[in-house]
Amino acid sequence: MSGNLNVTRAEAPKKILLIAANPAVSTVTGWPVGFWWAELSHSYQAFTEAGYAVEIRSPDGGALQADGFSDPEDASGYSAHDLLSLGFKHSTTHRALLEDTPSIAGVDVAEYDAVFVAGGQSPMFTFREHKALQALVAAFYEAGKITALVCHATCLLLETRLSDGTLLAAGKTWTGFADAEEAFADQYVGQRIQPFWIETEARRLAGTNFVVDQAFRPFAVRDGRLVTGQQQFSGAPTAELVIEALGR
Repeated sequence: MSGNLNVTRAEAPKKILLIAANPAVSTVTGWPVGFWWAELSHSYQAFTEAGYAVEIRSPDGGALQADGFSDPEDASGYSAHDLLSLGFKHSTTHRALLEDTPSIAGVDVAEYDAVFVAGGQSPMFTFREHKALQALVAAFYEAGKITALVCHATCLLLETRLSDGTLLAAGKTWTGFADAEEAFADQYVGQRIQPFWIETEARRLAGTNFVVDQAFRPFAVRDGRLVTGQQQFSGAPTAELVIEALGR
């Protein structure tokens, strides 16, 4: 056996905990909902190309399913352009990472350099009031780790509080799925999709600065240790800000 078995944590590749939502059913539309392919696959690619190790978990563990519109092979053709997700989906090695994910239970924050929470429609139904997930995100932030969330996963910031009771987003500039994008999505499918809109809720919070860019344009923001991305086209840009913060 070759190589040094006594590699220290500092010498090991930087490690990202990538959290993706568990499958659920929308209480608004009745549709099955899950994670969004591009937000997982594009960020995963950015991190691995930077030489990072990536571990994929979900809040409750088990097999993951993607939102239909995010699937490059969905009949709608909505994400047919997403060749990177298509490759991830059909790679035996990569697809296996989603077939039986470990849960977030027992995560040791010290083992990771950052947490990255991918979005999709499921977070709008499964992340609100998920105390264990909110506590984990807060633990990463309070441990001085880069804490990143993209698209609908940013709904966590509406509720996540630090150990002193302060809202994590207090005093922070951050982004998430915009009201204009929600309105477009509703019009596209001909009905209301989400139970609430993140931008609307965020602007009701005192002492936090929620910002958005043009609809469906890649956009990510870093404010200290907090990194956020606006929507599905922001997965890689959000990951790049994490990489910029951590170094290659």
